[in-house]
Amino acid sequence: MSVAARAASLLVAFVVVAGLGVFVALYYIGGASSLPTVHYTASGGQVNVVLQEDPSNDSASKPNWVTYYTQDPTTKNWLHTTLFSVPANTKVNVTIYGFDGCTPLRNNVFSQVQGTLGNTVTVQQFNMNNRPLGSRQTLSAINSWADCNVAHTFAIPGMNLYVPVPSPNAVNSKKNLCSSFPCTPTSGGAYALETFSFMSPSHTGDFRWQCLIPCGGGFINGNGGPMQTLGFMAGFMDVVA
Repeated sequence: MSVAARAASLLVAFVVVAGLGVFVALYYIGGASSLPTVHYTASGGQVNVVLQEDPSNDSASKPNWVTYYTQDPTTKNWLHTTLFSVPANTKVNVTIYGFDGCTPLRNNVFSQVQGTLGNTVTVQQFNMNNRPLGSRQTLSAINSWADCNVAHTFAIPGMNLYVPVPSPNAVNSKKNLCSSFPCTPTSGGAYALETFSFMSPSHTGDFRWQCLIPCGGGFINGNGGPMQTLGFMAGFMDVVA
């Protein structure tokens, strides 16, 4: 192969790689520019963040993708975004409504609650009629292999925070999930309610959070699609002054 041909081949390869990089940036990351950021304001040194995860969503472009929603603290409306902000050095109280079915963890080490205050979460499951299935439990682990009680995770690796998010349970996961999105406790779908707290960092910055269960159906090893797309199963917590 001549020098000119080799140079042309290298140029083509460079253009392909660069184009792929631009596509990934625009498709998976650039979409963040169109997402609203939900701002949570502290009161008494605490802030309350409310999320839910659903088996599908109300997006016209990706209606079958599993997703998180974030609740606006003022209107109480559910916004299809995974971007939110909290003040620095503040106790963050998180509530997650788990409306999706169970998905066993690939690595059961993530059944263990890590990085929350007390390294525990409080969990209660509800049937499709919004009636509790047993009492509230404070747990240091949720074993997804034994009873299929985990749907997703909420993890902020930069803070060593790893929380298994419970499902309604195996039976309700098969038959009684909600079908109108975003879900609500009164929409006729079974769900699990989880609460936990952690301290936000003392310094400002963006902290990426995501689900660690491969939940990108139709993608290689389940690690594509919603798992790596902001607004679905990945987001940022902006810590502000």
